[in-house]
Amino acid sequence: AVKTISVENEEEKIMEYIQYEITEQNLEAYKHNMMENEKSLATIEKYLRDVRSFCRWNQGEVIVRTRILEWKNHLAREYAVSSANSMLAALNGFLSFQGWPELRVKPFRQQKQLYRDPERDLSRKEYIQLLEEAKKQGDERLKLVMETICATGIRVSELPFITAEAVRAGRAVVNCKNKKRVIFIPSKLQRILKEYMKRKNITEGAVFLTRTGTVLNRSNIWRAMKKLSQTAGVECRKVFPHNLRHLFAKTFYSAGKDLAKLADVLGHSHIETTRIYIMESGQEHERIMEQLGLVETDSDLFFLQGNRKRRREKWKQLKRKLLKRRKKQSAEEERLLE
Repeated sequence: AVKTISVENEEEKIMEYIQYEITEQNLEAYKHNMMENEKSLATIEKYLRDVRSFCRWNQGEVIVRTRILEWKNHLAREYAVSSANSMLAALNGFLSFQGWPELRVKPFRQQKQLYRDPERDLSRKEYIQLLEEAKKQGDERLKLVMETICATGIRVSELPFITAEAVRAGRAVVNCKNKKRVIFIPSKLQRILKEYMKRKNITEGAVFLTRTGTVLNRSNIWRAMKKLSQTAGVECRKVFPHNLRHLFAKTFYSAGKDLAKLADVLGHSHIETTRIYIMESGQEHERIMEQLGLVETDSDLFFLQGNRKRRREKWKQLKRKLLKRRKKQSAEEERLLE
């Protein structure tokens, strides 16, 4: 909805402003437009969530470009650059759909990341801690959800494709982002899931369900994992579903060093996206740099000086031998001449 209102400024000049309004009706229209463009359900939910997040922050203020720039500054303070840019992309997409391109703002410039943030990097040891804590608490479903994501590399939004039929077949056909790919279910995981299905009397459809019988969604899993981290002794900021996918990627790549194959398994269209998943940590970079040996220390200089001293002594010994040999040859020549 767009209205034209008149506002009198300090100089008593009349200026016209277009008042932009974000309503549930145009959000619903935006949703249908994304569905027609075959956006994934997860993408649609995220874009709508981000636009509503802007509306909550705006608190009914008049929507002008300067106000959106203020929100951009707010995002810079509260979120990582990549997260802030994804939220800006959601709002910009909505503004373009509404025919309001004059309100769009530029994303943040982002320097290419050289290594992973160790504070958000989930290790195998920490992953095992989470599994053991879930088992200790008797939360079999959460334990199996984490194992399924980490052992197959699927996205949390793709978990509904792990069905009873897929478990029996040992593979799941995932249809996400207009692409189909086959996910193999390891035999050990397959056996555990079959036992779980038997106990829960699941014979068809999605394996992971809520108590009411609906499919377990991203929010359910996210909250459960955050709660689990508090008693598992793992830093809360490291514990979220997507980090399990990163752990799978690092483990898979270290086993075969095949980046192209990993991209196929993860369902990436661009191999540059896959490189982010196998990025080394800062500590690993530091270890490699330390081993280069391109800085001379005092002990290195002492060693080199010692080598030079030994070379000089050997050269003097050689010169003495040569002088003795020449003297001997000269003496023999003199005797022959006599």
